[in-house]
Amino acid sequence: MARPYRSALYIPGSKERALQKAQTLPCDAILFDLEDAVTPEEKPAARALLSETLKTQTYGARARIVRINGLDTEWGQADIAAFRGMDIDALLIPKVSSIADLEAVATLIPDVPLWAMMEIAQGMLNAGAIAIHPRLAGMVMGTNDLAKELGARFRADRLPMQTGLGLCLLAAKAHCLTILDGVYNAFKDENGLRFECEQGRDMGFDGKTLIHPAQLEITNAAFAPSEEEIAVARRQIAAFEAAKADGQGVAVVDGKIVENLHIVTATAILAKAAAIAAMED
Repeated sequence: MARPYRSALYIPGSKERALQKAQTLPCDAILFDLEDAVTPEEKPAARALLSETLKTQTYGARARIVRINGLDTEWGQADIAAFRGMDIDALLIPKVSSIADLEAVATLIPDVPLWAMMEIAQGMLNAGAIAIHPRLAGMVMGTNDLAKELGARFRADRLPMQTGLGLCLLAAKAHCLTILDGVYNAFKDENGLRFECEQGRDMGFDGKTLIHPAQLEITNAAFAPSEEEIAVARRQIAAFEAAKADGQGVAVVDGKIVENLHIVTATAILAKAAAIAAMED
């Protein structure tokens, strides 16, 4: 049963109180951040604090993903060394532009799955090549950096970045990777968050990255199968099984044709619902 990734909350590695609070929050994953959320002066201390915290504290069923500084910075190699051999779920590499960026990290830490921040134009143009790296398990959209690089204005429909989002989605889905949508900056704007979550879910993202715990409830609901979707999936499976028993290759549910490809989707919906229920229990 695949792990749910509806919500992935960024937590600064320098904030001890936030690291403790994260153990109680209803997020599916925690992105422990040593990069953007930590000032240059704090980075060595943040690395030490986060390393010790992950050695001594438990985060339950939540995925533990550490975003390191890039190897082109003075902190990147030390970040990797601090988490080598540690029981974490993934190392998140910032500003991935090519498969070589993944390989450079992979040679330094052989025992941890890798995730890629997809946040620069070159990376999105190379998304298909990046996705084939054998150690890559997930992609995270960095929509703030993408907007900056594009010189794009904010639009609720995110039209300026649809090409980049789409390229990464295609690459991730082609290679069975988890892919998470970017953050929504206005954390007090519930309607805006809900709209962007629904858009991301409709596009095919597995979940969304978040900057504030107040965003968790809306995001978890948006990226979970609804009661209606679950009910339809069950009816589709039952109708298709009945049709097969009668020697038919298709069924009809709610006036729509149901073929084997629809059963694949229906089965995935039920599996995701079960995985979410198991995590919440």
